[in-house]
Amino acid sequence: MPWDHSPITVYIDNINVPEHYSPTYIKQVENALDYWENGGNRKLKYDPKFSLADTENEADIYIMWVENLEEYAGVKKGVAGIARPYEVNGKYMRVNIILEVGNYQGYSWKQYGDANMLELVKHELGHALGLGHSNDRRDIMYPTYEQKDNIDPLLVNRTRPLIYLFVIVSLILAALSGINWLRYRRKRRVLEDEFL
Repeated sequence: MPWDHSPITVYIDNINVPEHYSPTYIKQVENALDYWENGGNRKLKYDPKFSLADTENEADIYIMWVENLEEYAGVKKGVAGIARPYEVNGKYMRVNIILEVGNYQGYSWKQYGDANMLELVKHELGHALGLGHSNDRRDIMYPTYEQKDNIDPLLVNRTRPLIYLFVIVSLILAALSGINWLRYRRKRRVLEDEFL
């Protein structure tokens, strides 16, 4: 166990965020914390417990986002997150987790969706709990991952009003079509009764 205390405090920095940060990422961090508290990948020899810290100074694990991890931390291309532990006598004193909000795929920049962010956070939290990389491609600690989705959460938030408007207009048109059909049916019955 790399930590000498429990619970491990976590600060999620949702104030100093890059332009393409999505507020839905906080929920993915909470889901990742639950994942590890509930056994994670079953490779830990202890049961971690977490509590959220109110400030960065109170935190054992500090989680932040950047626009471009290559520029910010000088990592090689394709790295989407890093965990930097600070140790004293073999015990972690603090771990900084830095996550990227998206990356270039070909020539276009793509926002990480919530499913991708969840996988990134789980992986980096695994390092913050003392795990290294795995050779098993199905393990969350495998050093690369498959893209889970391409849904841009910021785009969804921006277009949500348009989606709601489209659904409402569709429902109104369907209702009007149904009313017209009923009126036509009623007129036809009247004409059939009158002439037949």
